[in-house]
Amino acid sequence: MNSIVRAVDVRKSYGEFKALQGITLDVAKGEVLCVIGPSGSGKSTFLRCINQLEKINDGALWVNGELAGYRRVGNRLHELSERQVARQRLSTGMVFQKFHLFPHKTVLENVTEGPVQVLKRRRAEAEEEARSLLTRVGLAHKCDAFPVELSGGQQQRVAIARALAMHPQLMLFDEPTSALDPELVGEVLAVMRDLARSGMTMIVVTHELGFAREVANRVVFMDQGQVVETGTPDQVLGQPKHKRTQDFISAVLS
Repeated sequence: MNSIVRAVDVRKSYGEFKALQGITLDVAKGEVLCVIGPSGSGKSTFLRCINQLEKINDGALWVNGELAGYRRVGNRLHELSERQVARQRLSTGMVFQKFHLFPHKTVLENVTEGPVQVLKRRRAEAEEEARSLLTRVGLAHKCDAFPVELSGGQQQRVAIARALAMHPQLMLFDEPTSALDPELVGEVLAVMRDLARSGMTMIVVTHELGFAREVANRVVFMDQGQVVETGTPDQVLGQPKHKRTQDFISAVLS
């Protein structure tokens, strides 16, 4: 399998609390993987480790063919500097529960900031692509608006466009609809469906089981820092084998 993410016995602790307890998982290029599970099960921590916002304590994690946070010289591993980690992180886009837009910048400026400042692209070129991305997420008419003038769903769609502007090979979504009013959830999920159909590799932490059933190639159920069950949406959501998975799905659907 052509893995874009490969985790081998990944462990992460915060003091005595073991957030991840030996995660072994591969994600293929072009795959949409949905991760479900109760709060505190390690789902968001796993995403943050993939994006190197958190440093793992043990195990190994490869992202886009590179060992996250390290480089190999001969038979020895050398820890990367913050600048080198930032370079590795460029191949991954991440969309959070909160939108984290620059409040003093317009929608267009929010989307072009990364390409211009980090990728050193010409502003005119970055603005042209930003307008195209904003059209893709249905917000071409909001280029000159400020975040405060947008609904939560619109802000999240800007956040997706901003991540895509960096040309990532992998997109991570950390419960991107959990902070939205129910009537705004659909517009964000529609953009994510379009992104999945385009072939983007995606790892999505979500409680939207209908979305997972429709879009995911594979679903992972996590609990207490471990992968309890993995399989197709029909297997995990329709006919889960483990009682813990069964109980969780019943609670979400009730």
